[in-house]
Amino acid sequence: MSSTKTQSFPLFGYELIRDHVLSSVLGKNEEDILYWCGKELARKFPLYSMEEAISFFHEAGWGDLTIVKQSKDETFYALTGDPEIMQFEKRCFRLESGFLAQQQQKISGYLTECYDEKKSKRDVVSFQVKWDLKDHQ
Repeated sequence: MSSTKTQSFPLFGYELIRDHVLSSVLGKNEEDILYWCGKELARKFPLYSMEEAISFFHEAGWGDLTIVKQSKDETFYALTGDPEIMQFEKRCFRLESGFLAQQQQKISGYLTECYDEKKSKRDVVSFQVKWDLKDHQ
């Protein structure tokens, strides 16, 4: 990941685009399109290890990503942050899912998918990144 300057910007503008414009434009296909957009972002901003995803999420303003559990073919992550900013109940997190899936696939070389689950009462999104050890790319 290249070094970038950190600037503050109005959160309201980000929320307008992320939570209102995109959902209106994408309609019923929002989740699928955002997942593929996340994969495309991962191709444009490749990471060298999945640990780098933690700082990428922070720099992108996507929240605080932590690794919860790892095994040989899957990793569980938790995404937290300020509930007012994160909009856990309203927001679709498929962009982040696609990003994690593509980064893991590039790093491991195995076909990878990511599943997200909102836990609104706890203000957290759980991601299960799972790769197929039988399907080397």
